[in-house]
Amino acid sequence: MLHIVLVEPEIPPNCGNIARTCAATGSRLHLVEPLGFDVSDRAVKRAGLDYWPLVEVTVHPSLERLFAAYPQAAADLWLATTKAPRDYSQARFSPDCWLFFGKETAGLPPDFREQYRHRCVRIPMAGEARSLNLANSAAILIYEALRQNGFPGLLGTGEMARSTS
Repeated sequence: MLHIVLVEPEIPPNCGNIARTCAATGSRLHLVEPLGFDVSDRAVKRAGLDYWPLVEVTVHPSLERLFAAYPQAAADLWLATTKAPRDYSQARFSPDCWLFFGKETAGLPPDFREQYRHRCVRIPMAGEARSLNLANSAAILIYEALRQNGFPGLLGTGEMARSTS
């Protein structure tokens, strides 16, 4: 199972879209505080996020506490950053890897990026563009990781694959 980690996310619709991608792919979502929004049951229901119960969400008070709870994350992680020296197609994602994404306004903390410099990847884009939307970036890397592993546990065909006779 993939682990998607949002470090200090700020924009509720981005988190909601990423949660929906996690629901559709069976990925686990980890949120590292502080959060720029409320994820209580009441807030989620008010926002109409009917797929939220399909997502396993864990909120962590800090990156340090996440790694204390999941020490295996440090051994198989990838950091998405526009500052990375290589693109994501050069990464070999395992079925249980951890994909880290930073907050919308600042990305991942510089010291964290530097600590895992060899595990930083970027999504190629035109030089004039600052970055992609966080939810789009997460979807790109989630589906690339799943593709590399044969889309484990996901449906391989749609209803049009059924016989029409």
